[in-house]
Amino acid sequence: MTKIVQCVPNFSVGSDEVILKGLADIAQSVAGCTLLDYSGDKSHNRSVYTLVGSPEACADAAVAMAKFASENIDLTKHEGEHPRMGATDVIPFVPIKNITMEECVEVAKKVGERLATELNIPVFLYEEAATSSNRKNLATVRKGQFEGMAEKLQQPEWKPDFGDTKPHPTAGVTAVCARRPLIAFNVNLSTNNVDIANNIAKAIRGSSGGLKHVKGIGIYIEERDMAQVSMNLVNYEVNSLYRVVEFIRMEAKRYGVQVIGSELIGIAPARALIESAEYYLQLENFDFENQVLENALL
Repeated sequence: MTKIVQCVPNFSVGSDEVILKGLADIAQSVAGCTLLDYSGDKSHNRSVYTLVGSPEACADAAVAMAKFASENIDLTKHEGEHPRMGATDVIPFVPIKNITMEECVEVAKKVGERLATELNIPVFLYEEAATSSNRKNLATVRKGQFEGMAEKLQQPEWKPDFGDTKPHPTAGVTAVCARRPLIAFNVNLSTNNVDIANNIAKAIRGSSGGLKHVKGIGIYIEERDMAQVSMNLVNYEVNSLYRVVEFIRMEAKRYGVQVIGSELIGIAPARALIESAEYYLQLENFDFENQVLENALL
């Protein structure tokens, strides 16, 4: 049986078309790996690539893309709204078909070791691949960002899982993991006050007592003069897209602010989107498997 994994590397570049296309070209050049989607965001100064294929092919593509990123992205000159500690910031592996989470953990470890030995980039393992409980949460691992990594890596409890205790001088540190499907989702607000977005993000994220499996920060989108709640939904089966939107809509009313739009980054599972359609349409007795044309055809 053919094993299929999803790989979703994130890079600290948002609008440089030469670098964005260069990364895409590398992904497409690896046999057995398919590039499904990629996008860059100027304000976040970050891009997300979605690859699928065999574990070996996706691993090779991720390492090759990280090499290109280390040669073309200089974090000493990098500015952006999204937290980052590496030119290649994160490389998650997600089991899709005929592969277990444990096997994805092994793929993550092999890629982490290659980044350290071949590219001299220190690596932390997180989520299901984490080697200790304090490394499961990416936000904890990335705390301090690129500028604080030199000092952080000197602390015994933050010795990298692979590589030196010094960050790469321009490419920083990379985090590699195995995890469930994640939805990167942003909600736009009718205000440019980022403090309001931060207050709403604090209310919604699980670590602050909000919705479980939701991570969020408030950011300012300069090109639209707009505040945004930027989120990762780590488990959409527990807290769905529509629940997140309605929670933010409710909190925004406190400040006289409205939700004016939302943004999906990368690719999301069909069920996550259809669940929201089911909610807003108030569908009764809806059968996801048999009443969605594409599912019926498959």
